[in-house]
Amino acid sequence: MKYFAMVGFFGILASLGVALFFMMKRRDAEHSAGRKMARALALRVALSILLFVGILLAWSLGYIQPTGIPVR
Repeated sequence: MKYFAMVGFFGILASLGVALFFMMKRRDAEHSAGRKMARALALRVALSILLFVGILLAWSLGYIQPTGIPVR
């Protein structure tokens, strides 16, 4: 489960990097770069939602347990 979360976070960061690249791209191909940036940001949102749902599913199936300060 740890590796799943790490891959998810790296995918989210890579998608943000791609969006930054297309945002900084020259203004000649502005329309094309804008579309690619929007796709990269949409992919980031999809990966974030998928990671969140995956963590909730793993918790509900018992693959991961919450840790932290116990409430007394």
